[in-house]
Amino acid sequence: MSRLFDTRPGDDGLPGPERRQAVLALVLGTLMAVVDTTMVNIALPSIAVSLDVSASRAVWVTNLFQIVCAAFLLVFAALSALVSRRRLYVAGVGVFTLAALGSALSTSFESLLVFRALQGLGAAATLSIGPAIYRSIFPSRLLGSALGLSAMVVAGGYAAGPAIGGLLLSVAEWPWLFALHLPLGCVALSLAWRALPREKGRWHGFDGVGALLSVVMLASLFLALDAIGHRAPAWQVAAGVVISVTAAVLFVQRQRRASFPLLPLSLFQEPRFSLAVCASGLAFIGQGLAFVALSFLYQQEMGFTPLQTAWLFTPWPLAIMLVGPVAGRLADKLNPSVIASTGLLLLMMGFASLALLEADAGVLDGLWRTALCGLGFGLFQPPNNREMMASTPAALSASASGMMSTTRTVGQSFGVALVGAFLAVGLPVQATLWVGGAACVLSLVASLARMPLAGAAQARRRAANREAAPTPSSSRTGRLK
Repeated sequence: MSRLFDTRPGDDGLPGPERRQAVLALVLGTLMAVVDTTMVNIALPSIAVSLDVSASRAVWVTNLFQIVCAAFLLVFAALSALVSRRRLYVAGVGVFTLAALGSALSTSFESLLVFRALQGLGAAATLSIGPAIYRSIFPSRLLGSALGLSAMVVAGGYAAGPAIGGLLLSVAEWPWLFALHLPLGCVALSLAWRALPREKGRWHGFDGVGALLSVVMLASLFLALDAIGHRAPAWQVAAGVVISVTAAVLFVQRQRRASFPLLPLSLFQEPRFSLAVCASGLAFIGQGLAFVALSFLYQQEMGFTPLQTAWLFTPWPLAIMLVGPVAGRLADKLNPSVIASTGLLLLMMGFASLALLEADAGVLDGLWRTALCGLGFGLFQPPNNREMMASTPAALSASASGMMSTTRTVGQSFGVALVGAFLAVGLPVQATLWVGGAACVLSLVASLARMPLAGAAQARRRAANREAAPTPSSSRTGRLK
């Protein structure tokens, strides 16, 4: 870990001590946003009883947060060029923290939903530009390691959320789940304001029409996916899909002629970026699908209790936490596509082993299969994210970061919707796991397709590093002077 904060001659990014504080600000902001969803899920039954609403309505405490967050990821990524990434990140943490206080003090379901929507806005602001800020504070030679750290933080947040929620609810009421964000938010605000790189905003040229179309496109898509997951009438699903597709067509047309496009389409002219986006989206479809399908498999098919099911899930994020930083460091030295493709191969094997799991299998049988999936995903994600960020010009890193976050969110939500659709028509839950494995196969195809391109980029990076490195004679001369 200490190598992340060393400084060498010719390094871009922040010096080591400043880098450490900036990373802590990013880690705290990301943890608050990621932990929130899984932590609050545990409290939904308590919220329903306390505020006298049905369980189906209480689900919107989580759904609204996720929909608003997903809908504004691209908007905030583009807005960061206007006001600077530092200001936007600070504003996002501030809005999230204040809205968490509002959620904690809410005495009605309607006011809680308003503050949850505001929390979603704050989370979108921080998550949309997090990878871009990592790129600006770390030297290029450590970009993979930095994104490995980011993957570890996200996985740790998902793993810790249910445990934190359960622990707090055992000694306090549900408002304290939101109040927990207050001290963390204050520390993150202070660190972000002091340590994140200062940069000038553009102060003109924001694509407001594109932003509106982006919000409509993503919000209607998520409403349609949510309708599938809750087995809503077919016309609701169809209406959401039609609105989303129409907005998507208009959005692309707008981006082609806008002076300051919300999402520069030139990003997708780089094959490494486009293939990394495809690989990421397909892999996250598999992960989102698995997290829901395994709940049904372990409890309904295999008869495990909810507590046992929670333990069976744990190896997945824990494996990502352990392997992610290692995969990121390897991606700085080796061909990232080779590492990512190896991870996808292991993920495919993990899905196949879970789909073949017998109903009378024991806990250990489930644990090693889930761990295999986590190992594969941990090897895949940081190198693939490195490809997404490193293959784009620095000026477009915020847009690439927003696209990365949007791809992750849409992929996971689509996987969840697939499980709902399969269960709605009476298909066995194992069938969804085979679909997850098929998504990983397609992701592997995309990853392998960019392998020669990633290898060539790695060779250029090594050559540039050799040219930038000081020679022994020049180092001695510098010391004599």
